[in-house]
Amino acid sequence: MNLSIIIPVFNERAQLPATLAALAGATATSEVLVVDGGSTDGTLEWLKQQSRARVIHAERGRGAQLCAGARAATGDALLFLHGDCLLPPDAAERIAHALADRAIVGGCFLVKFAEPDPRSLSLVARGINARTRLTRTATGDQAIFVRRPVYEALGGFAAWPLFEDVDFVRRMKCHGRFAVIPAPVTISARRWITHGVWRTTLLMYALRLAFYAGVSPATLKRRFRDVRPRQTPDGDSVQSARLISLARTPRPTAPPLD
Repeated sequence: MNLSIIIPVFNERAQLPATLAALAGATATSEVLVVDGGSTDGTLEWLKQQSRARVIHAERGRGAQLCAGARAATGDALLFLHGDCLLPPDAAERIAHALADRAIVGGCFLVKFAEPDPRSLSLVARGINARTRLTRTATGDQAIFVRRPVYEALGGFAAWPLFEDVDFVRRMKCHGRFAVIPAPVTISARRWITHGVWRTTLLMYALRLAFYAGVSPATLKRRFRDVRPRQTPDGDSVQSARLISLARTPRPTAPPLD
């Protein structure tokens, strides 16, 4: 199996070296494509000094970047990896084993946080993994993979600013079985740590419920521009300051949505 690993990035100079280093074993049999959406923090300058990844330029936006990477990829299986996530060392072998079953069209990994504290992060990870096992759904930080023919039949990712990953998995499952690999991708907790673990968790569930209720991703992105941490001093700085302020207020007493 030829595996293409596609990594969409925007201002990930601090995180990307570890992400690529974790792929050292996989690059012998896989191609790695980093799709940059216009970074200004030194990401591109650093990538020019690397030999393990091919750089693709695309319009900023995860859906558009993922599609650009897939168009340039040559593998017969595609793995979509966030720039701050670390694959387990045997990821390529595990994917090949899963796809040996022709009924499997794609899948994802479980997660664990890179940071040990606060301890509540382990509860969040357990919740994510329980949801994944129960519903066979995934988000982009779970290293979604798919057979190339299935990806092409689906027409790729929607060019949405939010939930393009959830939509893609939902459509993928219409073509066959979705595998959950019982090994964790190591993900960054920077969003949870910056804005508060439970506040961020509740916000994400609220976003998901609104999406399932029919609210458009564009509307959700405008309403919740502060979901992702601010990377550079740009127009999002006001929204980021607003979220930090909200995180300092008393936490709502509403019960968890899960």
